[in-house]
This record gives sequence, structure tokens and C-alpha cells, in this order.
Amino acid sequence: MSRKEPDFTEATLSSKTVYRGKLLHVLEDEVRLPDGGAARREYIRHPGAAVMVPMPDPQSVVLVRQFRYPLARHLYEVPAGKIDPGEAPLATARRELREECGFEAGEWRHLTTIHPCIGYSDERMELYLASQLTPVGHAPEQDEFLEALTVSLAEALNWVKEGRITDVKTIIGLLWADRLSRVGW
Repeated sequence: MSRKEPDFTEATLSSKTVYRGKLLHVLEDEVRLPDGGAARREYIRHPGAAVMVPMPDPQSVVLVRQFRYPLARHLYEVPAGKIDPGEAPLATARRELREECGFEAGEWRHLTTIHPCIGYSDERMELYLASQLTPVGHAPEQDEFLEALTVSLAEALNWVKEGRITDVKTIIGLLWADRLSRVGW
């Protein structure tokens, strides 16, 4: 017997831009709640990102280390980048892999779509596995300072366990890589 799910849809009554920057668009909306009441919703519109897990072989992964200003510290991450207007997510992934890590991939596999901040953002991340890597030399953007390094998948997973890697896209990407390395490509 299937159960009818309740509808909790909120209807937009009004919307105003609080801030519009180069990357983020912050809005404040008034909404009608399912029970007829009203509430305010603050949220961010984000252009989306492509994330890749570059694997030179089934037991290694390429990470980038960079300073993240909001957290005021260096973090280890899988490479990722903002999807430009009109750009396909896979094209973004290819561009970012070259820029940040200095590789091109002979094989790409879409793994999943992630919505990392559903309580306050519409950001989506398209997660790819990149394999059959060929070095081509990296060329980060002018204001981007980072280091690419290859580590064993086991070591990267241990960094998650130790709290050295805390970035959600990286954790999800590494768990996908671990699963695929165990069950086959």
C-alpha cells in the first residue's frame, strides 16, 4: 500500500535582492506556508560547480591544497570550479582539471549531483571521476594559489577520519572513489 506524501510547498509572495556579487546572489523572500501562515526565507543563488576526483590509478587520487578565506586555513580538496554561464558542467570539469592539477583525463564518468547547502543555497555540484590522466602542465587563474599533490586513496580516506579533510565535496568524492576501487571501474 503506497502512502500519499503531504505537500509542504511554500509559495513565493515577494522577493528582493539583498546582495548581488560576482559569484553569489543573496535573496530574501516572503513565502506562504502550507498552513496559510507567512515566513521569510534568506537564501543564496549559486551558478553551480563541477567537481572531479582525478585518479591516476585505482589506488591514488590527486588533491589540491589551498587557503580558504572563510575558514582562514589551508584545506585539502578534490579540484572543483564554478560553472560559467552557458558552460556544460563536464567542460568546466575539464578546464578546472587542467588549470588546477595540470592533467587531462582520457575517461570521464559522472558520479552524482550534490546539493551541499540545501538550507540556504540552491548550489549544485556535478561530481565526476577523471581517470587515464595525462600531464599537460597546470595554469591556475591569476588570483588562485594552490598546490596539486597525488596521495594514496587510503591516505586521503585516513585524512577524512583524522579530520584533516573536512570539505563535504571531497569526502563524498573520496567515498565514491573508494567504492569504485573496491567493486571495479
